[in-house]
Amino acid sequence: MKENTKTSDEELKEGTKISGEGLKEDKKMSDKGLKEKTDQKLPIFKTLMKQVKQYKKDSILTPLCMVLEVAMEMVIPLLMASIIDKGVEAGNLNHIIIVGLEMIVIAFIGLFAGVMGGKYGASASTGFARNLRSSMFKNINRFSFSNIDRFSTASLVTRMTTDVTSVQNAYQMIIRIGVRAPISLIIAMILSFAISPRLASIYLVAVIILAVIIIFIINVVKKIFDVMFKKYDALNATVQENINGIRVVKAYVREEYEIKKFKKASEAIYRLSVKAEKILAGMSPIMMTMVYSCIILISWFGAKMIVGGNLTTGNMMSLLAYCMNILMSLMMLSMIFVMITMSMASARRITEVLVEEPTIKNPENPIMEIENGDIEFRNVDFQYNLNAEEPVLKGINISIKSGETIGIMGATGSAKTTLVSLIPRLFDVTSGELLVGDHNVKEYDIKKLRDAVSVVLQKNTLFTGTIAENLRWGNEQATDNELKKAAHSACADEFIDKFPDGYDTFIDQGGTNVSGGQRQRICIARALLKKPKILILDDSTSAVDTGTDAKIRKAFKEDIPDTTKIIISQRVNSVMDADRILVLDNGQIDGFDSPENLLKNNNIFQDIYEAQTGFGSGDFDEKGDK
Repeated sequence: MKENTKTSDEELKEGTKISGEGLKEDKKMSDKGLKEKTDQKLPIFKTLMKQVKQYKKDSILTPLCMVLEVAMEMVIPLLMASIIDKGVEAGNLNHIIIVGLEMIVIAFIGLFAGVMGGKYGASASTGFARNLRSSMFKNINRFSFSNIDRFSTASLVTRMTTDVTSVQNAYQMIIRIGVRAPISLIIAMILSFAISPRLASIYLVAVIILAVIIIFIINVVKKIFDVMFKKYDALNATVQENINGIRVVKAYVREEYEIKKFKKASEAIYRLSVKAEKILAGMSPIMMTMVYSCIILISWFGAKMIVGGNLTTGNMMSLLAYCMNILMSLMMLSMIFVMITMSMASARRITEVLVEEPTIKNPENPIMEIENGDIEFRNVDFQYNLNAEEPVLKGINISIKSGETIGIMGATGSAKTTLVSLIPRLFDVTSGELLVGDHNVKEYDIKKLRDAVSVVLQKNTLFTGTIAENLRWGNEQATDNELKKAAHSACADEFIDKFPDGYDTFIDQGGTNVSGGQRQRICIARALLKKPKILILDDSTSAVDTGTDAKIRKAFKEDIPDTTKIIISQRVNSVMDADRILVLDNGQIDGFDSPENLLKNNNIFQDIYEAQTGFGSGDFDEKGDK
């Protein structure tokens, strides 16, 4: 028992240490990122205000209602003073009744203005948030792979949820309280000086002291909030990774480890929140101290002035009312500053997504039709990072004729997937030229190019919905017969027809309720529905048996003879009937010839072939001794 307690304490201490180090590192990264973003001078205000769009009317009516509400509130203390001085002290009941009725009318007008301001403010802020999310989502979907690599998935989720909510709340505060508080403070100050400059100077001193304190607190809290949003990204990443990999977590009995990892990320946010709240909590007692001090001083000096005949009782009451108005307005302003401070980090992060320009864009006058499936690489180099020492692909020169079947083989990390990703412009070549249908891919309309190139990636993704709905990602207008034909070519009809609901079988998120091989075949059928000029299969039959693999390849020959077919595979049998096979080694071409010639002349292909047909070590990533 003692040993367990000791272990738990050690883990807690270690976790605290790690979290502390993480906090320091996050702060360092946050400060660095903040400096970089400041240097870039992101057009935050201009970018965000574009998203108000159809809610401009509500955004204008909200502050107008606030101005009307403040005006009504400022009149009431003056009417109260009139009732006291000219009604109560003078014994004029008629004056009390008339002014009292005026106060009731003004109070109702102020109430109505406040209610309408709240209504318009809620409409404007929620609509603003909706537009922000919609614009971010649209821009993210236009990103190229290199753009997406700049933002983690967890970070994008945080920006579209937590960050947008933070900006939404700040926007509502600004158009409501941000207008009401300063106008109320200024008018109350002016009216106070009009009544008694001597007593009003007490407010002025209090306002200056409080302003200095608020600015100091906000500067301290701002740094904490910047780090906190980084921690939110880490928390979302932990949750997302855990949910996506829940089967692996359970298979390896790593639930406790994942729980501890989540707890660390959650506790880091908790500590930062508590730290920020402790600092902010100090504002309330400071404010109330200033309020009561002002009331005491005004009452003390005001009483003496009343006795001396320099101030009326009604004016004294008005000054006390304005005192509360001024200091409450200042308190509201401090809340706004805190809210803006919290939201500035969010606004910056949202703006980064909105202003991010896709690295791959359409040319000015794009070619709208791809004539055939010819492919030519002319001295192509490619690297993900321009600062990298060596390119991932080096000096690629190959020519493929429309209708050919090309196999691609090579060790893990030899850039097979990278090579085929250049064809539909998922990435752009770093140097050299890539031609499809006798034109540089950069000359085509991106949508038309990608419609002509069907890619079945290594990670087969299905979306929530029926099998038919997933298949129609390839062609929204596809008929039922076309669905069945594509499924037959991909050998997917073998299992679809066995489902009770057939093509209406519901697919869970990610396709978790079908096997890996079934997912692959549905994805191949989906690709075929596009009727592409070029079909790329990136190790897309790895989860199906060799018999089914052979059936699929046979269907390709019979059903899409004019389509250029590129098959990446680790299985020799999957490419042995290809017209030619491209062998890659460390991003360079090691061989490009018919399977027969490669077996005679290419060491890498010979080693792979022998390993899979009963000779050699069986490790495809190792070269043999030949």
